Amino acid sequence: MLIHPWDAPGDDTWQRWLTTHDFGQLAVNGPPGEPPFVQPLHFAYDAGRREAVTHLARPNPLWPAVEANPQVLLSVVDDYAYVPGPWQAEPGTPPEHGVPTSLYAAVQLRCRAHVVDDPSEKAALLNRQTGHFQPEGGSAPAAAGEAPYGRLLSGIRGLRLEVTDVRAKFKYAGKRSSAVRDRIATGLADRNGARDPQARAHVLGREPA
Repeated sequence: MLIHPWDAPGDDTWQRWLTTHDFGQLAVNGPPGEPPFVQPLHFAYDAGRREAVTHLARPNPLWPAVEANPQVLLSVVDDYAYVPGPWQAEPGTPPEHGVPTSLYAAVQLRCRAHVVDDPSEKAALLNRQTGHFQPEGGSAPAAAGEAPYGRLLSGIRGLRLEVTDVRAKFKYAGKRSSAVRDRIATGLADRNGARDPQARAHVLGREPA
């Protein structure tokens, strides 16, 4: 992923973003001659521990690949929007000469995967995930050998993803003039597509809602 200086966010930006953008794709090297395995999944990122935790069903074909090579990549992309060419034309330039582009936020976490099979450790991992996604509670905690989830633990394996490197890119017209950025923000507000409000907030330099 190419990251220009004007698209590089600070650590606090991408870490805050990951607290609410917690669905991504886990890429694992495939066997020789085969493409990578790519698994969509929810995860919970812990900035303090510098790790993400998740779990998958035991029959998932990803496991042999993880065990053969625990170097994996967790990729998250969101808040994306298409920008028509006329929106990007600089003042004094014909609108039809503007160059269309994509706006997006992307974080790639290079990780060392640690497989979790111990029932008590799996229960603790699941409780961390549930605490992230359901801070209001409402579900019984998982505990090895105890109802209601204890007997289900054997059907999953946990993953602790120890983050070893981060590449983050927030591509939101950072090199464009204020006039162009204002035009893009206005265009996004008028169009009001599925992710346009979030992209507009980034363009304006605000934390997206």
